[in-house]
Amino acid sequence: MPSTLRISEIFASIQGESTNAGLPCAFVRLSGCNLRCVYCDTKYAYTDGREMTPDEVVEAVEGLNIPLVEITGGEPMMQEGVHELAAVLLDGGYRVMIETNGSRPISGIDARAMVVMDVKTPGSGVSDSMQFENFEALKPVDNVKFVITSEGDYLWSRSIIRDFDLYKRCSVLMSAAYGKVEYRDLVEWIMRDRLPVRFNMQLHKHIWGANATGV
Repeated sequence: MPSTLRISEIFASIQGESTNAGLPCAFVRLSGCNLRCVYCDTKYAYTDGREMTPDEVVEAVEGLNIPLVEITGGEPMMQEGVHELAAVLLDGGYRVMIETNGSRPISGIDARAMVVMDVKTPGSGVSDSMQFENFEALKPVDNVKFVITSEGDYLWSRSIIRDFDLYKRCSVLMSAAYGKVEYRDLVEWIMRDRLPVRFNMQLHKHIWGANATGV
């Protein structure tokens, strides 16, 4: 019997975050998450979804006619079928991104895929869930993203970036949690410390609003 995945939604939008921000992207959102971040904007993906085989997912992605695909969640690393799905998409010539919360091992992810790891800051309420050994598996093409809710979050993130030399491993991004930190403040902190990170915005929220789904 073919493996299946529990899928929350498949849709086309622009890439709102990451070093691919602004590009058209096909999103495959897997259901289920092991964390409960205080600022989570996809709570609807905790429990819903329908079972689909990797081939059925790829067929749906093909209908969107976009070469860049992001596998996200929820937390995609909770489902074993994510590896088969990524391999099928990569074999089909797609550029594949896998966004993960960093609480599950990433060493098994196909080396051809781009990993986007969302490092959970203290302001998320779940920073103790991080597996920092995942940093060892990062590649130059990968992204590490910090969502900042306060200056305390920023200082904590700055220490992690420096302690692990993250900017030497991959691209490092900092994003102001929507509605919690002024963009100007975050930019000023970054510039004050000359921190080698990319300022990041959740473009989709500015275009469609904070509560829109399927975008």
